[in-house]
Amino acid sequence: MLTISRLAAYAGVTVRAVRHYHQVGLLPEPERDRSGYRTYDAAAVVRLIRIRALADAGVPLARVQELLDAGPEEFAGGVQEIDKDLRAEIRRLQDTRRRLARLAAGEHLALPQSVVDYLDRLRGLGVGERYMEMERDAWIMIAAQVPDLIDSVIAKKHEELDDPDMVRLYSFFTGELDWLAGDPRIVEIADILERLMMRAVEAGEAGDDGFDEQFVALMDSAMLKSAPGAGLVLAILQERGWRGWTRVERVPADRLAMDLPPGRH
Repeated sequence: MLTISRLAAYAGVTVRAVRHYHQVGLLPEPERDRSGYRTYDAAAVVRLIRIRALADAGVPLARVQELLDAGPEEFAGGVQEIDKDLRAEIRRLQDTRRRLARLAAGEHLALPQSVVDYLDRLRGLGVGERYMEMERDAWIMIAAQVPDLIDSVIAKKHEELDDPDMVRLYSFFTGELDWLAGDPRIVEIADILERLMMRAVEAGEAGDDGFDEQFVALMDSAMLKSAPGAGLVLAILQERGWRGWTRVERVPADRLAMDLPPGRH
């Protein structure tokens, strides 16, 4: 008859493991001898080795009992079922690893791949990181609002980047965005934006975009906060009868005088 330490040694496990198997009911506790010690026989060694073999193979302890007591066909079926569960878990973990790798790359946090690809294209045009951060944050908010439409929206943005005016516009965002009044770039940016706005109106693409007014105001305020020079551009556009940055609108003439800031009537 064997002591618990000798049983553990023969089966290649620890005494602590033997006691745990007792607690979860995988290994029956033997009767104690006259001295109060547990003593084990050969059957206990065989059962413990089988438990260890199943556990080492990745079988959850909750499933070990049923496999120990199963016949050949039930055992084979049980193993196949566990293998199926393990393969599903492996796929889940692999997907988690891919997500973590994408997060480590930077912009994949809260952004779909289509937006990340678009941002990479902007970087390829030489757009500076300060503007890129602003653009990224804007797309994070937009993607959260229209998750089912974001890929089609980005596809349209890629088409717009084929326009020389759009490429020229982004060329102004390679450095700082703190343009001052009198900077000739401000007027040129306004000219480019007006041409783009006119094309959008002619194509029927300006106006309602599905966002509520509060969200549009939030997007505009974020732009103005990050790039103070944008306010000067918008002021020029407003003088010309345009309104908005996130949502472009052609302002009717009778509204224009009322909407202009003081000193610009």
